[in-house]
Amino acid sequence: MRDLEAKTNVNRETIRIYLRHGLIPEPARPKRNVADYNEEHVRAILAVRDLQKNTGLTLNQIKATLSGDHTNRRVEASAFQNLEELVATRVGIDVKPVLLKAVAKAFPDAPADAKKLESIGVVDIIKTKDGPALSVTDSRLVTIWSEMRQAGFDETRGFVPEMLTYYLEPAESVASQEASLFLERVEGRISEEEAAAMLQIALRLMLDFFGLIHMKCFMANIRDAREKHILTSSKKSGMDKVRKRSRKKS
Repeated sequence: MRDLEAKTNVNRETIRIYLRHGLIPEPARPKRNVADYNEEHVRAILAVRDLQKNTGLTLNQIKATLSGDHTNRRVEASAFQNLEELVATRVGIDVKPVLLKAVAKAFPDAPADAKKLESIGVVDIIKTKDGPALSVTDSRLVTIWSEMRQAGFDETRGFVPEMLTYYLEPAESVASQEASLFLERVEGRISEEEAAAMLQIALRLMLDFFGLIHMKCFMANIRDAREKHILTSSKKSGMDKVRKRSRKKS
């Protein structure tokens, strides 16, 4: 425990609270009064700490999100790298993917939406003994689409799941270039721990950066389209007036 405190800079009482909430794996106990912790515990503790620090999520909210229960608080995209990290550290211990029936409690159309999104390559449905499930990130992608539909972006207005394929190619292209650039600049120059620490910060910041650029470009295109529409309408109106005057003269 002393080594764990030193490696994570998190005190033992806080670590014990994480354990009680089931957010980090139980240690191996080869003997009475002996607990063995490993690198998985370090990663899990750092993931929980970063989630609390950078998203303001409570421990109960983190636990609920991992199980597919949706709280009133919106979970930002940048949180999901840490949520997936928590899942990874608990594999083979007590973790289950997010069951679709759990997501369906808040979003009844989630199972059908998940099938549609899987068919176009956006998410992967996992088969488990308890029923179909999703990774933590994929479950959020499904609920985002459900929220979009609730906001009015539904099939009756022509907003179909297939429209989400617009995001796949640019996302894969950007991610591929980012990964190549990162590896070119750090491979063989810094340790794996230093690279991981850089990525922990960079992934969150780049999500914000990409999201803001996306919003800026989207709004600029909306403004341009409206201005063109206004200009076209004005020209059409002017032409109509000219035709009316011509007809009166004749």
